[in-house]
This record gives sequence, structure tokens and C-alpha cells, in this order.
Amino acid sequence: MEVLRVVKGDATSPQAKGPKIIAHVCNDLGGWGKGFVLAISQRRPEPERAYRDWHRARARNDFGLGATQLVQVRADTWVANMVGQHGLRAGSKGPPIRYDAVARCLATLAQHAVDLNAGVHMPRIGCGLAGGKWERVEPLIAETLPARDVPTTVYDFD
Repeated sequence: MEVLRVVKGDATSPQAKGPKIIAHVCNDLGGWGKGFVLAISQRRPEPERAYRDWHRARARNDFGLGATQLVQVRADTWVANMVGQHGLRAGSKGPPIRYDAVARCLATLAQHAVDLNAGVHMPRIGCGLAGGKWERVEPLIAETLPARDVPTTVYDFD
């Protein structure tokens, strides 16, 4: 079984050889404008464009909590837009993270990673604007990615 590595660095620019997936959590409102998504958009326009198109056509696709969209941005690199946040933090009674949706996203992500023979790179997903607790998210990651021998790296940004 692979281990979950935590390193200092920038998850938008994984320093790894071979195929890689950059994973992050999105909301279910179609909003893309704060947090890690801005860093993604500064590097590549495709994930934001794909996410907005996916949301716009949601009546005809699988967009919603627990869904994952894989967007290829280079020959060996994909971004996984994972819908694991319900609404936004402002005005909500609790954090917008939905742990069950994140777990479903991670299961889908694990299958994509296995199919592509890719490592997964991510920030501490769901623990920023989504308001999640790392002690609840980390086991979800460990149960899905390293458990399937997917090399997984979590980045702490300085």
C-alpha cells in the first residue's frame, strides 16, 4: 500500500515524473472565484472553462455533489474538479463541506488514477473555504487513494 505524503509546496505545480492528477474541491453552485481555484486558473484556463460548462449544462449531465470531472491540461497532467461543497460559507449555518460527497469524489478519482497510472496531488482538500476538518478528510483520502496503491501527495502552501 502507498503512503499519503504531506510536503511543503504548490499543488498546482507538482514536481513529479509521469502522469499526474491535481485534485481539488469545488462547490455545487457553479462558482469559481476564491481559494485554490484561482491558483489553478492562473496556470491553466481549461479547468475553469470545463467546470463552468459542466455546471451550465447540469440538467443534461452528472454535475452535483459527489461528481468528479477530469480535465486534461497537458499530455501527462489532468485536473480533477470534485464537487464536495454545498453552497458557500457566507450566510450558511455550518461549513459547506459535504464529507460524503468528498468520499464519492475520491472513489471516482482513485479509479481515474488507476486507469491513467497517475499520482494524485492536492492541497488539503475541503479544509479551506469549504470549512472541513483535516482529521475528517485525511482518512477519506487514505481509504481511497493510497489503499489502491495510488501515489498521493498533499501540499501545504507556505
